[in-house]
Amino acid sequence: MRNGKGGAAVPDETAGDRAEQRSAGDRAEHRSAGNRAEQREATRRALLAEGRRRFAEDGYHEVVLAEVARAAGVTKGAAYHHFDSKAGLFRAVVAEVQGELGDRVAAAAGEETDPWEQFRAGCRAFLAAGADPAVRRIVLVDAPTVLGWEEWRALDEESSARHLTEALEGLVEAGVVTAQPVGPLARLLSGAMNEAALWLAGSDEPEALERTVDALDGLLSGIRREKA
Repeated sequence: MRNGKGGAAVPDETAGDRAEQRSAGDRAEHRSAGNRAEQREATRRALLAEGRRRFAEDGYHEVVLAEVARAAGVTKGAAYHHFDSKAGLFRAVVAEVQGELGDRVAAAAGEETDPWEQFRAGCRAFLAAGADPAVRRIVLVDAPTVLGWEEWRALDEESSARHLTEALEGLVEAGVVTAQPVGPLARLLSGAMNEAALWLAGSDEPEALERTVDALDGLLSGIRREKA
């Protein structure tokens, strides 16, 4: 015990008291760190969303990073902190849109049970995605020139092209498609569908998608193994 003001006895601070104080401080620090992480992620998401909107509507070359930051409600310094440059923001947007496109293709294929119909459904979903301004302008038009062909292809390989390759490998293994090297075939089909998606995006024909799918079916019939 020790004497407090007026000579009143005050209990000594115990080791347990000190441990509790440290624990409370640690919890407060942890909450503070968590809040900062959440704020950083919220800032990043806001920049991505605004960047995506502007890249899709205006095209890469018309977008100014400072204006993106202002519209997102953050400082220009925060934009550079998260993405280094306009190109860095664009690269992140392309990766996001590519990932969503791959998910869209996989989801469409997953609604079918027959392997061949899964393949067709995935191809159709990719072609239909050309109507999405973000996919058309960001992924199909600007990304190859802004990022360069090699980087754009690498991003494509991680998303929709990967699903295409995996689907073809499965069809070859199942005997649905004639045995052949999958790599060249996947790239031929990917290139054809990229061009078709671009054409569909600018077409005003009401049956353009159905006609394109029919044309793709005719192309794919050449690789399908005839049933015995």
